[in-house]
Amino acid sequence: MSGHNSPRMHKRISHRLRGFMPVFTLVAVNSVAAQTQHQWLENDRPAPQDADVIMVTSPISSPLTIITSTKTPRQPVPASDGADYLKTIPGFSQIRNGGTNGDPVFRGMFGSRLKILAGGAEMLGSCPSRMDAPTSYISPESYDVLTLVKGPQTVLWGPGASAGTLRFERTYPHFAGEGILAQGSLLRGSNARGDETLDASVGNEQGYLHLSGNKSRAGDYRDGTGRRVPSRWNKWNGDLAVGWTPNSTTRMELSMGRGDGEASYAGRGMDGSQFKRESLGAKFEKSEISEIFDKIEAQIDYTYTNHIMDNTTLRKVSTHAAANAGGGCCKARRRADAGARSSNLDRRAIDSRILGTWLWSDFRLQSGMDAQTNTHRRHKAHGWQKDARFQNYGVFNELTWYRDRRDRIIGGARFDRTLAEKKGPSGGGCRSAVLSAGFIRYERQSDALPLLFYTGLGYTERFPDYWEMFAPQIGPRGGDDAFAALQSEKTTQIDVGIQYNGQPFDAWISGYAGRINDFILVKYDPQNAYRRRATNVDAMILGGEMGMGYPISEHWKADASLAYSWGNNLSDRRPLPQTPPLDTRFGLTYEREQWSSSALWRVVSRQRRVAMNEGNVVGRDFAGSAGFGVLSANVGYKITKEIKVSGGVDNILNKTYSEHLNLAGNSGFGYSAHMPVNEPGRTLWMKLNMKF
Repeated sequence: MSGHNSPRMHKRISHRLRGFMPVFTLVAVNSVAAQTQHQWLENDRPAPQDADVIMVTSPISSPLTIITSTKTPRQPVPASDGADYLKTIPGFSQIRNGGTNGDPVFRGMFGSRLKILAGGAEMLGSCPSRMDAPTSYISPESYDVLTLVKGPQTVLWGPGASAGTLRFERTYPHFAGEGILAQGSLLRGSNARGDETLDASVGNEQGYLHLSGNKSRAGDYRDGTGRRVPSRWNKWNGDLAVGWTPNSTTRMELSMGRGDGEASYAGRGMDGSQFKRESLGAKFEKSEISEIFDKIEAQIDYTYTNHIMDNTTLRKVSTHAAANAGGGCCKARRRADAGARSSNLDRRAIDSRILGTWLWSDFRLQSGMDAQTNTHRRHKAHGWQKDARFQNYGVFNELTWYRDRRDRIIGGARFDRTLAEKKGPSGGGCRSAVLSAGFIRYERQSDALPLLFYTGLGYTERFPDYWEMFAPQIGPRGGDDAFAALQSEKTTQIDVGIQYNGQPFDAWISGYAGRINDFILVKYDPQNAYRRRATNVDAMILGGEMGMGYPISEHWKADASLAYSWGNNLSDRRPLPQTPPLDTRFGLTYEREQWSSSALWRVVSRQRRVAMNEGNVVGRDFAGSAGFGVLSANVGYKITKEIKVSGGVDNILNKTYSEHLNLAGNSGFGYSAHMPVNEPGRTLWMKLNMKF
């Protein structure tokens, strides 16, 4: 990290931190507040429980909000990163690179349309083409709770979340006296897969020390035909938190973390030889302050990512291969040896946030402010050069009215001021925008049936992100600059859902329909995949997810889930690109005493609704895709209450298949320009979980 830790740099960081301190001294005070004893309030955030049975279809808390433990085991083989974990939730898919570090897609929406927070702070990568997607820095098992709010149905967690808001969170330990809590796992599998995790806390009623760490690695896998797919990775993460709890209503915490890794990509012209992450954070929470003013929460987080990509560390490159490589990450400096390329980029971000909660009669109000600044740089021959800087300041309010025991109405609004600055030898510029967002939702629990119903209308505006403004070489009109000319997206969406929790089965369904004005679309030059144009179009989207579970007998249960997304480019009268096909999962679970077993049959339809050579900054539609079905199974045994061993086989029939959202294979590995990367063939794994 030479060049990063100089006194001058630390002085600049300290100056930026001081610049954000006013955020912690201000909060919008409103007159509505106080207490309510409704069951609604108690159920706003159900505590997820670690399951003994491996989950194969869907974790559901409600049709709108999913709250689940990230430590709950799932199939396929346990995830190596955030995107790999999310694909087990209906509606999620990912743009595949090979083995790890794919890019998550929810309901066909990509990038910053899905707000991804880790510990309350937004995670941002450095690569202009998202080789280091934000989820590549997230190890799911090092967190405790995953919360997803679908659609623009909350304003509490930042601007632009038109597809949804996703939060990976850690719960802090509670100690009545001196004690130690620890849990860990070991995983071994095909293709030299090996994971180790440790999560430990020590403390008493006055405070705690929490440590989490993990290491994950794998070699290249083979598809169903036995062909080797470049996909190996090796990564690690470590996080430390120190908390002070002087009483049951107060908590202060300081945290820090580091991580690094490398990954080989079958679908890119370069590999990732460094994924360095550093983080610092401080949090404060105080509850039960008064009869009306219930709680205040404040936090500030500093994150730094340093990414290196090249085509020499993890692969051999020839002059011919380098000249014909497709799917490259970005322009890179060439070294003296023929065909060798490398690039080094970093990003620093500071997030701050303050939130107050008021309770009064039948109302709850959450009100606050948040801010973020992030700076992106490239390393050139003469040193680091800053090329982009973003700032955002927002205020928000979210009000819940508990009309009676069965009904509630939730509404919210937020306003943001966003500024972007471009620097570099090719020219600079500045632009800014004021963004608005809001929603209103009605929820009802039926008196006659165990039925929950909701319907909501949401609106949000999304400023073009770094990847959309800096990766494409051309703007909307063909000769202009994407940075200056791209317009903000405006999404208006209706969300509806029903959940039934009764006997003998439970079921749920959620649906959405939306209109997106100025949808940001990336068009690729068919003759040169490196040449991309970003433009605005109007679009329509609709789709939904559904699932059900049925207990066949005392020990057997069957369940199923389904997800479908549809999008249309209204301006050009053709489908929206990069839309996943219909995805259905059927599960069968057996549980008896210490034994449990599950089977998963995943059936995916073909996709013929494509827009050739259109997509996003990572992937494009280059062909339709065939449907497929994959069968997997697992078995688990609890040796003791604290120790469990499990094992599974993914793709039992050794099916040769590829996902529709895919990067075209790289010619450096012998792929043609329109050949997708296949998924792994038959994969075996075993896992040991321990709690102390």
